[in-house]
Amino acid sequence: MVNAGRGIQGSVFPGCPETYQSPSESQSESQGQGQSRRDQHQKVRQIREGDVIALHAGVAQWIYNNGRSPLVLVQIIDIGNPANQLDQNHRDFFLAGNPQQEVQSQRGERGRPRERISTSRGSAYDNSGNVFSGMDERTIAEAFNINVDLARKLKGENDLRGIIVSVEHDLEMLAPPRSQEEEREEREEEAQRQLERSPRGRLNGLEETFCTTRLRHNINKPSEADIYNPRAGRVTSVNSHYLPILRFLQLSIQKAVLYKNAIMTPHWNINAHSIRYIARGSGRVQIVNENGDSVFDGQVRRGQMFTVPQNFIVITKASNEVLEWISFKTNDKAKINQLAGRVSAIRSMPEEVIANAFQVTVEDARRLKENRQEVTLLSPGSRSTY
Repeated sequence: MVNAGRGIQGSVFPGCPETYQSPSESQSESQGQGQSRRDQHQKVRQIREGDVIALHAGVAQWIYNNGRSPLVLVQIIDIGNPANQLDQNHRDFFLAGNPQQEVQSQRGERGRPRERISTSRGSAYDNSGNVFSGMDERTIAEAFNINVDLARKLKGENDLRGIIVSVEHDLEMLAPPRSQEEEREEREEEAQRQLERSPRGRLNGLEETFCTTRLRHNINKPSEADIYNPRAGRVTSVNSHYLPILRFLQLSIQKAVLYKNAIMTPHWNINAHSIRYIARGSGRVQIVNENGDSVFDGQVRRGQMFTVPQNFIVITKASNEVLEWISFKTNDKAKINQLAGRVSAIRSMPEEVIANAFQVTVEDARRLKENRQEVTLLSPGSRSTY
């Protein structure tokens, strides 16, 4: 998810056509008079704050900051997804540069001895570098039909720039304006919603193909909030109904904006774990396990991340400022069950059941059921009938 800034993102889908083609340019100096060249590449996307971007496993990607402020991304990788055929360790496979040592440092491996592995040829290599660095340069040259000097540059042995590199001049590439992209994607989203509402669902032959998969959806639009309380905040969810690729990833995402001193009702995730990233503000979070033990009770603030396991109860209250967070959930149609409010589990039980379960009077049971008429987001210090 794009937490701040704007930029350009490109994904390379294997076997898919290069649908973006730049106009031809004369190249008389290098190729002779009358010959021309043009760049062709797969689709690139304008991205901005609030965009959710989903990618298939194994798809190569790159991101470029063409804005005037830092581009901040929050990324989650589900190593438990069936698409991961390796082990439970996340691995980054870089096509360019020499970034692996920087990645290891970010994982807390700074100061550890670097692993050296012997090969059948009797040499040894360090576990760093891009994917070309482990190949023989003459083999690379033959595969690309290039000279050895250029092949050696692909290996990036002397490239110490790390994961993020600076572009000396602005990147020039073919990309439609954001407004045109948004208009097209709005049409696609509406068509997708109509498709989901149709009796045959996705079985009418109009489903997305691998090459035309929609990867992006903006979650910042207040008009698309699923839950809105003018005194408490709003919640917006993006699941596989809005972004079908999430069905393959078995992930969904939710953004919550909680106004100062408001509460998100105590609830549990029925069919998913939830990984929360605090994007703005501060507040108090309490998490309770199946034994009624408080496994977490503390203040959270911007930049922190924590996990709420499946079926653990969580309650969140904003401090004297707006609290915003993003929840990544491990199900493409994640659902919650609430303890308090108009659509809660307590509200749906008979008064006599509540009275006997909690050893309270029927009148108190009625208060438990009806004193909060709000849904999900509870305004501070009120018993509103909203």
